[in-house]
Amino acid sequence: MQAFIHPALTRLFDGIKSFQQRFYGLEPANMQQLVEQGQHPKVLLIACSDSRVDPALLMDAAPGDLYVLRNFANLVPPYSIEGKHDSACSAIEYAVRDLVVEHIIILGHAQCGGIHALLGTLSGHKPQRDFIGDWVKLAMDGCYRYVVDQLEGVEVNAGTVVREADVENLCLHQHLVERAAIRGSLDNLGGYPWIKERVAAGKLNLYGWWFDLENGDLWATNEDNSAFLPVIE
Repeated sequence: MQAFIHPALTRLFDGIKSFQQRFYGLEPANMQQLVEQGQHPKVLLIACSDSRVDPALLMDAAPGDLYVLRNFANLVPPYSIEGKHDSACSAIEYAVRDLVVEHIIILGHAQCGGIHALLGTLSGHKPQRDFIGDWVKLAMDGCYRYVVDQLEGVEVNAGTVVREADVENLCLHQHLVERAAIRGSLDNLGGYPWIKERVAAGKLNLYGWWFDLENGDLWATNEDNSAFLPVIE
């Protein structure tokens, strides 16, 4: 008896068949090696869950190339081990301490729903959801550290009261907030002791990437994480 396939999922099952034909039919040795020797990716890629920005599709990656963590707005929580059960931190730890990746890329993108939710929260319209509002607040520190002080020309410290003018500017420059959130998550990565140790030893590199949905351009942080620069001309 054949399993029932909902019509809406037919295309996905066809995709599985195509994957089988390509990687098990045409390149069986590579898949067998991954089975027998396990995975050894060099890159941990932290991406958004957005359906329009699939890392493997964007980068034409093959099985075993990327260890991928995807969550709402591609955020990295600050390091904390007190009473936490966090899938993001667990995936990061496994990639760094067990798989020993050499590169971590945080991939954000334009028109991010998570950053839009953050801006709504800052505007006094917290989403009527159980988890989203509190999760996107993880991006708030980076938002103020890297955007508000530039737009307003003032130094912004933790605990500064949100001003209406700040929020208006942020909403007009969502792409800057998206990039700031990436830079804030890079800062958070630096707070993980075993990441900090490997970075200092020159064994691990951290990058921030931002993908423009409108034209397909990619922007990346420079060496000191102070700015985003275009990569593809």
